[in-house]
Amino acid sequence: MKRLIIGTRGSDLALWQANYIKDRLSSIGVEAELKIIKTQGDKILNLRLDKLEGKGFFTKELEEELLSGKIDLAVHSHKDLPTAHPAGLIIAAVPEREDPSELLLILKDCVDVTQKLSLKTGAMVGTSSNRRKAQILAVRTDLNIEDLRGNVPTRIQKLRDEHYDAILLAKAGVNRLKIDLSEFHVEVIEPTELIPAPAQGALAIQIRETDTELYNVLQQIHDAETAAQIAVERKVLNMFEGGCHMPLGCYCKKENDKYEIWTSKAADSDDFPDRVFFRTDHLEGMAEQIVQKFNADRKKPGKVFISREIGPYSYFRRALDKHNIQIEDRSLIRTFPIVNILDPFYLKNIDWIFFSSRNGVEFFFKLKPALSKKVKFGVVGRGSEDALRRYGHLADYVGESGDVQDVAVEFAALVKGETVLFPRAQDSLLTIPKALSADTKIVDLPIYETVIADQTDKTFAEVVIFTSPSNVEAYFTNNLLDPGQKVIAIGSSTGKKLDEMGVSYILPFSPDELGLAEAVFGLEI
Repeated sequence: MKRLIIGTRGSDLALWQANYIKDRLSSIGVEAELKIIKTQGDKILNLRLDKLEGKGFFTKELEEELLSGKIDLAVHSHKDLPTAHPAGLIIAAVPEREDPSELLLILKDCVDVTQKLSLKTGAMVGTSSNRRKAQILAVRTDLNIEDLRGNVPTRIQKLRDEHYDAILLAKAGVNRLKIDLSEFHVEVIEPTELIPAPAQGALAIQIRETDTELYNVLQQIHDAETAAQIAVERKVLNMFEGGCHMPLGCYCKKENDKYEIWTSKAADSDDFPDRVFFRTDHLEGMAEQIVQKFNADRKKPGKVFISREIGPYSYFRRALDKHNIQIEDRSLIRTFPIVNILDPFYLKNIDWIFFSSRNGVEFFFKLKPALSKKVKFGVVGRGSEDALRRYGHLADYVGESGDVQDVAVEFAALVKGETVLFPRAQDSLLTIPKALSADTKIVDLPIYETVIADQTDKTFAEVVIFTSPSNVEAYFTNNLLDPGQKVIAIGSSTGKKLDEMGVSYILPFSPDELGLAEAVFGLEI
């Protein structure tokens, strides 16, 4: 094959991407050279992207050179591509995807680890992405979001120059450029929490439709699984008729032979986003199912019961308030401390402390423990992580799966051979400790007990959410479900208690308020 000409933008990241493809081609015996092409998005840096006319701000000029035969292929960040390709051009190959997470870079004097995302109250965050703005304001209403344009090094320099307190960037770009971030506090925001742009982290190799020889060659560097997953994400974007300025996040991944898909959509950057989650065996028809969930006319529940108190400004309450869904929030249990003074013996030679609930965090820190600086913290999920933050500590391990068995396996591998303290409820199921290896030392510390209320009133809400096995037991001691009532379980241990009682339920992906909001919004009533 002849020596190919690769068209690319001139930014550091675009050149890395083009050189990456050049090297991949070289590995299969195909030589290539780069041609740098300036795009509209590179030339106009004083306007937000959603203020520019048309689409394809970072791709149109490359596509024109490709159609005219001046280059043989163009390398794009897949998320920058309009969903409709110009006639005569195709995406011939999609290599393996880079990590699609977001990075929040924070100036160290603007850090407050007691708050969600470690940002001080009222911090100024730089991003020009409506998607990022809508989702970040949903979890931190106090933040000030300001426009931020420029390539990755330019954006980081603006933070360094203190034009912002923090900035949001795609982790993929920072990883590819190998940028040293040691001067900042870095928060990695998982794609299940802040849902990325469709195809974020993926590259697209575009060629002329008639160039069949090159198409066949490029199949050697094509990853079919990545292509299938981002095809769903981009089809959702296309069906919403959105461009890169739409506040839409969609992320698909394969886990244990099943596809998991998260979608977040807002009307604009100031709107509270709706979220939905699917777990499925196949991808056929999934984009249509996702889009249908956002149909404004779709019937939603009028009232939801949850077995714990929900704060007036909580994420979950605001997610339901948006759709005028009432919340009946009351716990069916009470908790009491069973330890009032903590024996220093328990804290000797501890490597890790693991919390399986928010109550565990609260009761432990009320004992005012004197902790070594070397102690690391593990938590079962994001709810416990938030509780830990309020006491000034960051979790070194956060369970991302709603299934406590998966968390147990992950955590057991991480702490093998170390000493782990478990502050817990007296009636805890001990799922995590039981999963640890024989050479891992367990320090067991029951610190509170759960007491079930003698009498619990029935709820007539269309949706009933149980937050713990004890709440399940308390409710069904005196009550039965009505026909048509839907049940949601927070966490797999709560689900197992419902299994014992023969109750069907929905298990959200994550046992926190994001997962709950996804589960309620996705229900068919």
